[in-house]
Amino acid sequence: MINEKLEKAFNDQINKELYSEYLYLSMQAYFERLNLKGFVNWFTVQVQEEHAHAMGMFNYVHERGGRVELETIDKPETNWESPLACFEQVLEHEEYVTSRINALMDVADEVKDRAALSFLDWYLKEQVEEESNVGGVLATLKLIGNDANALLLLDKELATRTFVAPVIG
Repeated sequence: MINEKLEKAFNDQINKELYSEYLYLSMQAYFERLNLKGFVNWFTVQVQEEHAHAMGMFNYVHERGGRVELETIDKPETNWESPLACFEQVLEHEEYVTSRINALMDVADEVKDRAALSFLDWYLKEQVEEESNVGGVLATLKLIGNDANALLLLDKELATRTFVAPVIG
């Protein structure tokens, strides 16, 4: 049975993961408006990943005999001044999510739940990958500046990203 304090912390993180999905769906819509289909694809994959992350935790709480309590998901931003500004927010958001995973691990450590720590280790590694991936796109966007041709080349590259369902835990 999952500890009550840990269950609450997992429920909070499930909400954060669902917010991430919602935020990236909003960013996907932004790039649709810009007609940058590769960026749309990148965010489509990101939305799927965030949903999988939330469901991994959702299922884990149930597997441990806990209760999932879904809360209201905050409204995300819907417009950015540029693709660069959008990806700056993505990196900031991923760093925030990493801090929240660390806080969740702190609770698991506090209540001495080794199974939860083992489960959450996958999420921590995933966050390192997420920040690196976003950082790469962000660095390229900074190099591109106002070069429309370079932006279209990046768009073409981002169109190749595919979703691979994660094996969580």
